[in-house]
Amino acid sequence: MRYYAVADIHGYYTQLIEALKDKGFFEDKGPRKLVVCGDLFDRGREAKELQTFILDLMEKDEVILIRGNHEDLFMQLLDLDKGYPVHPHVRNGTYNTGLQLIESDDTKSILNPNSYVQGARKTPYVAKIIPSMLDYFETEHYIFVHGWIPCGNIGQVRYFEDWRNADKDIWEGARWLNGMQMWRECIREEGKTIVCGHFHTSFGHSRIRGKCAEYGEGADFSPFIDEGIIALDACTAHSGFVNCVVIDD
Repeated sequence: MRYYAVADIHGYYTQLIEALKDKGFFEDKGPRKLVVCGDLFDRGREAKELQTFILDLMEKDEVILIRGNHEDLFMQLLDLDKGYPVHPHVRNGTYNTGLQLIESDDTKSILNPNSYVQGARKTPYVAKIIPSMLDYFETEHYIFVHGWIPCGNIGQVRYFEDWRNADKDIWEGARWLNGMQMWRECIREEGKTIVCGHFHTSFGHSRIRGKCAEYGEGADFSPFIDEGIIALDACTAHSGFVNCVVIDD
């Protein structure tokens, strides 16, 4: 099977399609799937187009969806018992994603939060896409996650032999981990390459390899690839492109 792996699309449908075209996804007639390592929405302005594209791939059984921290954030936003709206959801873009998907404007939604929440719950994103998402996907040689495999918190990390069976709360925490940092701290899976998103790849090129600035002129947002890791988050809102790698396994 050939896998086209991307991460952190964040609502940038056009940039995703450009990346897939560049890698030959649409011309590939062999067995192939798109693997999205979390964070479909919450930055760009093409949520509706991206939702339609993902639904079409789901119908054809041509996509594998990994749950990201922004999917968790969106579900938190829809929990009225937690308060609504709250600044982090506005700042992180989750609130705006809902506006796009229910085709509402900010004024109407602020005045009627119940209508916003009920409308968002009926969207395919909440009703179909998020429920289909996995904590991880594994092949013979690769593990696809969002942040990293469960391994504790920063400063207290260690390898968990039974990480695959971690409970819901632990997986939610793992989605916030910087995979490149965890890899540097030797949290790895022997014989496997972990493919991750969540944290901008310029972190690895700058802070681990010391070859460029993390942001600004000279920053490198290409995939961070080394033995046991492929990190993909191109920080599309900043870089203007989505990373895609092609994996045969």
